[in-house]
Amino acid sequence: MTVLKHTLGLFLHPDEEWRKIRNERHSFIQVFMSHMPILALIPVLAAYYGVTQVGWSVTGGDVVKLTPESALVLCGFTYLAQLVAVYVLGEYINWMAHSFGVKEEGAQRHYEGTALSVYAATPLMLAGVIMLYPEPWVVVSVYFAAIAYAVYLLYEGTPILMNIPKGQAFIYSSSIVTIGLVLSVVVMISTVIAWGMGFGPVYID
Repeated sequence: MTVLKHTLGLFLHPDEEWRKIRNERHSFIQVFMSHMPILALIPVLAAYYGVTQVGWSVTGGDVVKLTPESALVLCGFTYLAQLVAVYVLGEYINWMAHSFGVKEEGAQRHYEGTALSVYAATPLMLAGVIMLYPEPWVVVSVYFAAIAYAVYLLYEGTPILMNIPKGQAFIYSSSIVTIGLVLSVVVMISTVIAWGMGFGPVYID
């Protein structure tokens, strides 16, 4: 499958895989539309099943579950938020490319920044499988590991994919991580606003 074309390689030999990605010609459809709509479904579908069928408990108390209707709405918001966040991050990377000396070959716009955003986010999407068993401490542990590897991929991939010196790439990568954190805060604030508008979780009694 196209969506899994580079996924395994990014875990086994990331530097080599980033070079393969660099040698491809990127269009928005090839990079974003063929990957993110499918990858973003992984945590959403897992979460829907986990919070409606399995549930979770706090400090060994009663198992908590959401109603299917409530979970569907929240998962829908989460799916859209993931797509928007990765898209915006990719656009930021593309926009900042000239400031860091990234040169495009030819007149056609390329989407190396979008590719960097999508592939760096892949560990976070795959980690969403853990939502099948949504115990808070398990989910937090897995996502911390996924975030760490996503940041590693970002720092490793930036000098290769953007074809710039490592010194520049380090600053570039750091600015990308900063924007990623800002986007995370925006998503959390949007979630709080949505809850305040009546789209919060509804628990099964």
